[in-house]
Amino acid sequence: MVKESRVDVLIIGAGPSGLMCANALAGAGVDFRIIDNRPVGVAAGQADGIQPRTIEVLQSYGLADSLLKDGAQMYLCAFYNPGPDGGIERTGRAPDVTAPSARYPFKITIDQGSIESLFIESMKSQGVSVDRPMAPSSLEISEDPEELLDPSAYPVKVVLDHIPSSDSDATPEQEIVHAKFVLGADGAHSWVRKNLGFSMDGEQTEYIWGVIDFVPDTDFPDIRNRAAIHSLNGSCMIIPREGDKVRFYLQMADKDVMDPETGRIDKRKVTAENLINTARKTFHPYVVNQPKEVDWCSIYIIGQRVASNFSKHERVFIAGDACHTHSPKAGQGMNASMNDTHNLAWKLAQVLRGRADISLLKTYEFERRKYAQALIDFDREFSALFSGKPRTSENQEGVTHEQFLRAFQASGGFSSGIGVHYSPSAIVDTIHQSCAPEIIIGERMLPQIFVRAADARPVDIQDMLPADTRFKLLLFVGLLTSEQLANVRRLAEELQLPTSFLQKYGYSDQGKTQSVFDIIPIAAGHKDDVNFLDLPPVFRSHWSKVLIDDTDVTGRLGGGAYSRFGIDEKEITMVVVRPDGYVGMIAPSTALESMDKYFGSFLIGKT
Repeated sequence: MVKESRVDVLIIGAGPSGLMCANALAGAGVDFRIIDNRPVGVAAGQADGIQPRTIEVLQSYGLADSLLKDGAQMYLCAFYNPGPDGGIERTGRAPDVTAPSARYPFKITIDQGSIESLFIESMKSQGVSVDRPMAPSSLEISEDPEELLDPSAYPVKVVLDHIPSSDSDATPEQEIVHAKFVLGADGAHSWVRKNLGFSMDGEQTEYIWGVIDFVPDTDFPDIRNRAAIHSLNGSCMIIPREGDKVRFYLQMADKDVMDPETGRIDKRKVTAENLINTARKTFHPYVVNQPKEVDWCSIYIIGQRVASNFSKHERVFIAGDACHTHSPKAGQGMNASMNDTHNLAWKLAQVLRGRADISLLKTYEFERRKYAQALIDFDREFSALFSGKPRTSENQEGVTHEQFLRAFQASGGFSSGIGVHYSPSAIVDTIHQSCAPEIIIGERMLPQIFVRAADARPVDIQDMLPADTRFKLLLFVGLLTSEQLANVRRLAEELQLPTSFLQKYGYSDQGKTQSVFDIIPIAAGHKDDVNFLDLPPVFRSHWSKVLIDDTDVTGRLGGGAYSRFGIDEKEITMVVVRPDGYVGMIAPSTALESMDKYFGSFLIGKT
């Protein structure tokens, strides 16, 4: 008898993308399962870079602290080019993160296994673990339109095989899972994607790269900085890692790695010794000695592809490497993958709770496929520059240091993840952008320090925006003169009318906390002049959630947000931050009908 079960969400693949989704769904109380075909997670190697925006995202789940403590932090990038004697010489240094609004002005590097462990431990504390080793063997989606539009239906049927150990002759036990939704986060060779018939559109380049993680013995002066090396013997990217480790990405010559008879890569030629020998030629006149310890090495050909679709009927989704592949040197793979499911998880949670219409799920493909296409375009340009021959007196067509540096700095917003911009949709409405011209609708909420009105403690607004599936309503209430307070009280009364969005969509959990909205008022003025109790109770769910745009007691932190954001202190301005930290809507308090329309386009009113 084959076992059958039901689940709201089945996640296939427990890499960073699948685990990000699983951890978010666990925190939201969603019924889900996550399976993986590997008996254990990644032990070494694989992805290793965490970009500034991803650190912010992990912070919103309460997961950034151990990364900040254990990972290496990259602040500088050094650039090396051919010198007059044929060896390399340093031609410049620049900040590794050039986006001016980065809360964390560095990248973190640590092995992928440590990232996965963060999620696994967080899930364990919530009583959830990965089912492994298991793999899907068939997937069917109902073609019944009514069933597909009913969020309480289970239109996806997946057969799972429990994989026996390698020394067992047993046939795999099978299980049938009926799911409301399925996520395929099963990597670049995704079984789910192939089963859905989605193509990977793009191209494979001719660039072959080796990668090695090891503890180096070298006199190279920038070994603890990121370094981009263009030499006459090929290019190299250095990534400092946790502890004393580093990663080298090394451009390989065809003759060093190809089988001349088949024209394919000969994996037997990809040894740590061969990679170090390549590094020696590239690093001349600096010395790279044979390392005592090598963690991992591999080889790859740069491919840049995007899946033709990211979802089927908004019931089966793909994320991460299953829907976009690109060069690892721009450090985007794991970051893009985790941010895919950060975008999806809150949407699934609100649909499953019956609080958002199933059409909300269309915004996943709309937002993330457009981003993935932009990522591939960026990666194509960056990889070509990085893999190109340097300009010399003999090669005037080569890449100059100035060209590479310009591209490096111009791409700062994109490569850091901070420049991600979602286009107008049901959840991105730009009609009142002029109310706060410097808070860009469709981009992540900028970091900014405020002080709490109750105790003058400085807090970054991003720390008030946890990824808890709720919309945060930042209420910039202005200077609280007696006239302004009257306006604030009038707004509170309007928002308590049964017709207002706050009442229509403000479901609460056991009457204690709002599960759709969290209101955070922010006053202008001086901390000595603001009494948080003057605000109506509906605007202060807790004493810690009333903020002031003022400096802390040292005078060094905070202040200046109203002018920085372009917000008028005499008006009341509402900023809607989506559950994933992106700004969805801004409106003046006089345009409540715009807010009603915004939320009404995707939320389901209380009955």
